[in-house]
Amino acid sequence: MNNKTYISLLLAFVSLVWAGSFVAVRMTVKEISPVDLGFLRFLVATPFMVLILLLSKKETRLPAKELLSLSVLGLTGVTLLYIFQFIGIEYTTASTSAVLINTNVIFIVLLSATFLKEKFPLRKSAGIALSFVGVLVVIFAQMTNESIAFSNVFLIGCIFIILSAFCWAIYSIVGKRLLDKYDPFTVTTYAFVLGTIFFLPVVLPDITDVIQGVSFNGWMAILYLALICSVFGYVAWYYALSRLEAGRAAVFLNLIPLFTIVISFFTGEIPTFIFLIGAILIIYGVYLTQKS
Repeated sequence: MNNKTYISLLLAFVSLVWAGSFVAVRMTVKEISPVDLGFLRFLVATPFMVLILLLSKKETRLPAKELLSLSVLGLTGVTLLYIFQFIGIEYTTASTSAVLINTNVIFIVLLSATFLKEKFPLRKSAGIALSFVGVLVVIFAQMTNESIAFSNVFLIGCIFIILSAFCWAIYSIVGKRLLDKYDPFTVTTYAFVLGTIFFLPVVLPDITDVIQGVSFNGWMAILYLALICSVFGYVAWYYALSRLEAGRAAVFLNLIPLFTIVISFFTGEIPTFIFLIGAILIIYGVYLTQKS
């Protein structure tokens, strides 16, 4: 097996792991609130990220002048992102959430054109338009799906997922400067630490009772989200990025909604034909923006 094939398989596996997180969250928020689940995920993951950073030969110190930017990364890339995402998953479905979260690429393109003055060719415009139509189709398809029938609650959940996607776009734009200057894994670890800290004012009053009440299955889900999705996922992602062009690696992220739809099927989420059409529009629209 040559190196490119190995990296491709690794990225496909990471996409599968991250796809599984939507299903794991959808099942676990029935027991643990979305905010508490988000905090526990990073409470477990962050020490491992710090340990890996300390054991590596990477630069572990970042200048104090970057604290504000790092705080924005922690807030948008960890705290708010996962609060919005987990609440959205609770109110929608795993497959819907995975499809809608893909709109983060569209927001990144729009913010890049606005604040970074990046070019905005016709292909990107077409991709954004297709993805926007796809979002409307997905939401309409699921709100008219009798097996879901969440009405306004479902729509609110979709809005939370889109807010989560927007947070990731902010994280990406703000982080671009830092990632160009400093080691990406180091920056990510700092974001994990600060993001975990920012959870504290919200979760501290009840977190002891929450931890004591978590079931065995709940802890298995937390460990999966923390160790497999966060620690392994990020380490593997940055390993792949060091050996493959970022554009090619990003294409594998389009597998996440497809994998989630397949996994969700086995948990009882049956996608409608209209939903699949909407998902295809979003994924292809994202592909066009990345291809440009």
